Amino acid sequence: MSKKEVTIEVFGEDHVCRLTGLTRGQLRSWDRAGFFQPRYAYDDRSRPYSRVYSFRDVVGLKTISVLRNDHRVSVQELKKVAKELIRKGYKHWADTKLYVVKKQVYFQHPGTTEVEGVWDGQLAMLPIINVIDDVKAAVHKLSVRSSADRGKVERHKFVARNSPVVAGTRIPTASVRRYYEAGYSVDEIISEYPSLTKKDVRAALKYEEQLAKSA
Repeated sequence: MSKKEVTIEVFGEDHVCRLTGLTRGQLRSWDRAGFFQPRYAYDDRSRPYSRVYSFRDVVGLKTISVLRNDHRVSVQELKKVAKELIRKGYKHWADTKLYVVKKQVYFQHPGTTEVEGVWDGQLAMLPIINVIDDVKAAVHKLSVRSSADRGKVERHKFVARNSPVVAGTRIPTASVRRYYEAGYSVDEIISEYPSLTKKDVRAALKYEEQLAKSA
């Protein structure tokens, strides 16, 4: 995938924390302050799953995380940078390549190799902060299942609204059961969910059977 292609993904707070190294408290504080708000969100942020972040959001937040943790740029400085980037026509932290030296943030002129200091207009050639490839790699790792997850069922607060799912996926065991009850064979269910194995399907069906017996 080239850097210009759009990666269509949405992420909850837990995933964003894992991908960026930021805390949920930081995300919520920045959202309330209007410093960095999620692309998709309910007006009522007290609702469950009310903050959903786009891939571009994650790239922007990872950039901010690198600036803060690796280069010791203060939050107040970052807020000034955010305002200046907007003034110069950038709508998002992920829309430009950022550079830093001595806690000062710089950005590259569109379509040129020039790097302008956000405050003083000074031009410099500096090591680039370009996190998009790192975020793509981290997102890919999130989607790769561990062999230890095969044939297991799990529940997590922020996955499928706490419904039981096949471990390492977001596929509810109830969905597997519905396909089976509709006459789908194990192989046909796997054709609908290619990430599953026969062991996964059997585990999901066994879990649903036990759940029905205990009801």
